[in-house]
Amino acid sequence: MDTLTRMRAFIDVVEAEGFSAASRKIGRSKALLSKYVKELEDDLGALLLNRTTRQFSLTEAGHTYYRRASEILREIDTLADSVRDTSGDVRGRIKISAPRTFADAAMGQCLIDFALAHPDIVLDINLDDRFVDLVEEGYDVAIRISRLESSSLIAKRLAPFGMRLCASPALIAKRGKPEQPQDLAKLPCIVDSNSRWLSSWQFRNELGEIFTVPVSGPIEVNSPMAVRAAALAGLGFAIIPDFIVTEDIAAGRLFRMLDDYLLEGGGIYAVYPHRRYLPAKIRVFVDFIAKWFKQREKS
Repeated sequence: MDTLTRMRAFIDVVEAEGFSAASRKIGRSKALLSKYVKELEDDLGALLLNRTTRQFSLTEAGHTYYRRASEILREIDTLADSVRDTSGDVRGRIKISAPRTFADAAMGQCLIDFALAHPDIVLDINLDDRFVDLVEEGYDVAIRISRLESSSLIAKRLAPFGMRLCASPALIAKRGKPEQPQDLAKLPCIVDSNSRWLSSWQFRNELGEIFTVPVSGPIEVNSPMAVRAAALAGLGFAIIPDFIVTEDIAAGRLFRMLDDYLLEGGGIYAVYPHRRYLPAKIRVFVDFIAKWFKQREKS
């Protein structure tokens, strides 16, 4: 039996967190995957997985093998992609990390449009608000919405975004509109617990100096979409990325305020590991979504 086949089976099982899930994901029987992993362990003379009827975990040897095997298979796939690139044959699987906000907002449509335009490429999308380690966790590309910090990764800026301080008309009628950021300390606010600011919101004065305002309110939640829902319900004032609330503001469901005091939002980026040869499928994906955002800005 081909060692690479066994290696791929092992990685599929680890990334799916179980034989049954891997079987459903890749379309091979659970028994066959178990056979491949057992043969791999026999060949190596080491136990890679701890398996019981209820639990699944990697052994220390399994962790080591998974890291190195993932790197080897990525190099093999990259080599294959570089050969396919010369013939114009672009296919394969792209493992993508993206925040839930990206998929829930209208921007997530770019992933659907790409899948429709490239039926030979499978998008394996994991929605998670944390910053994944692309190399360690085997991701090809990550979509990140942030002020990007320097790193060894390659980043392509797709679009800018701003922040909006907003509230529902009903809440403003009831509690009044803040004239300056400090007024928020006495008003109900909705805290996005994913934000670096948490309950100390940052603003910039007319001299460009940054200052903080302590805020509190009836709800803290780790999702900008949930923050939006709470703001629409009149639960409090909220700072939300503009791409989430643009339509609400235009329709009068939310009012924006204190724009001159808000910090710049940042950017939406496609981030991927530095590689000697960038796989054709990754280049095609990044180029597609960059063009998608550019067209969206013009419309």
